[in-house]
Amino acid sequence: MKIGVDLGGTKMKAGIEYNGSIIQQHSTLLREKHSLSATLNQLIELIKPFASSATSIGIGVPSVVDIERGIVYNVANIPSWEKVELREILEEEFNIPVFVNNDVNCFILGEHRYGVAQNFNSVVGMTIGTGLGSGIIIDNQLYAGNNCGAGEIGMLPYRDHNFEYYACSNFFDAVHGMSALDANQAALQGDKKALSLWAEFGVHLGFAIKAVMYVYDPEAIVLGGSIAKAFPFFEAGMYEALNDFAFPESIKRIKIFQSQDDNIALLGAAALVPQEFQTVSVSLKH
Repeated sequence: MKIGVDLGGTKMKAGIEYNGSIIQQHSTLLREKHSLSATLNQLIELIKPFASSATSIGIGVPSVVDIERGIVYNVANIPSWEKVELREILEEEFNIPVFVNNDVNCFILGEHRYGVAQNFNSVVGMTIGTGLGSGIIIDNQLYAGNNCGAGEIGMLPYRDHNFEYYACSNFFDAVHGMSALDANQAALQGDKKALSLWAEFGVHLGFAIKAVMYVYDPEAIVLGGSIAKAFPFFEAGMYEALNDFAFPESIKRIKIFQSQDDNIALLGAAALVPQEFQTVSVSLKH
């Protein structure tokens, strides 16, 4: 059994993966984000209940990651995590192998192994929440880039800012002065203004998807994150933006899915563990 961990800017979650399912999990809101020791202790306490029955740990973090050394840099929304040797810290604490990667990479790895993208060789995952991130599978392999920064479509210039400014929660908070949650609740009640906002949001997201298609030309795209749950409200606007894509056959062939499993990032984090660490526990101390 493997431990999967999903570390976010507001919440952390850990669970035990067994045969492609999360059989037990815990989550907690992140406290004292300005204290490195406090947040690390909170993470360790979250993992502890699972450690005795696990052979390894995989963890997804919203940051650039030195995958070889397990070091994370400038973690999003956790200011105290500027440079954290996370693998070394957790291996010393739990005496089992630890593997660290970007959280969106874990999301798409989970979808490719266990979720809606299982039948595709090349797929891009896009998580839409407080930010807009992407993870990439090429020829059935996770592609992270030289610095674990591949797929940062949200940082590409768009209009007067970038894609992330218009195609994540910022579109509602900063551009229109209401939260995505409130916009969703209003849309559920048939509010015309909210429905119009979601349609506009879909157009912006559609332009981001066009960027993904021009760069990677995947077989499928999977949308995840909290805002993706409002997919029915922005789907039409999204496809409207795709109408003028330069290669019409590509639009006919692309498959765009909404993620269906709230535990997919935990499954993807656990899937970071190579095969040789999945059946036996390896002692790291001498």
